[in-house]
Amino acid sequence: MPSGQDHALRVSEIFASLQGESTRAGLPTVFVRLTGCPLRCVWCDTKYAYHGGEDLDLKTILDDVAVHTLHYVCVTGGEPLAQPDCPILLSALCDAGYSVSLETGGTFDISGIDPRVSRVVDLKAPGSGESERNRYDNIPLLNAQDEIKIVLADEYDYLWAREQISSLRLAERCPVLLSPVAGWLNPAHLAEWIVRDRLPVRFQIQLHKVLWQNARGR
Repeated sequence: MPSGQDHALRVSEIFASLQGESTRAGLPTVFVRLTGCPLRCVWCDTKYAYHGGEDLDLKTILDDVAVHTLHYVCVTGGEPLAQPDCPILLSALCDAGYSVSLETGGTFDISGIDPRVSRVVDLKAPGSGESERNRYDNIPLLNAQDEIKIVLADEYDYLWAREQISSLRLAERCPVLLSPVAGWLNPAHLAEWIVRDRLPVRFQIQLHKVLWQNARGR
């Protein structure tokens, strides 16, 4: 593992909670939220992570994670891959024995990520305002342990996602998760559309918002 003093990342927060999204939803997890994101999705719910935070070396981050004594760790943001040392952190967490997932917005190259990491990659729908930034070169890199997440603001976003799933054969690569933007799209409507169209996807709703609304560090 690289020396903790050789690499530092800007960290917004480290906390323990239940995983609210992905196929790991419901699992007690330590979250390492990195600061910074080049995207400005209209419905972003972590704008506080755009700026601020503090610079921490690898050892300090690993020590802070270890305090929580949990097996699952999720590195998120912001956009974690906007920080060049993020892949080093991911490998260090794997080396320490954790089951590690990465939540990324899908605009950065994921090819250099440690193969032990489960990569949860966004595909930005038009309602996000950032769909032109999707990096489709990432799609062929995905495997069965990875996931694609598409957050939907309305029915137009759903129809767009349905076309992407079909034309790119996304469900043949890895699990595909469709989520409604909280407060924008009625979750029941999305569930009904998925069943109607027999989409090969998993419906998900943000569990942490059901439990704690928009509380930070949850």
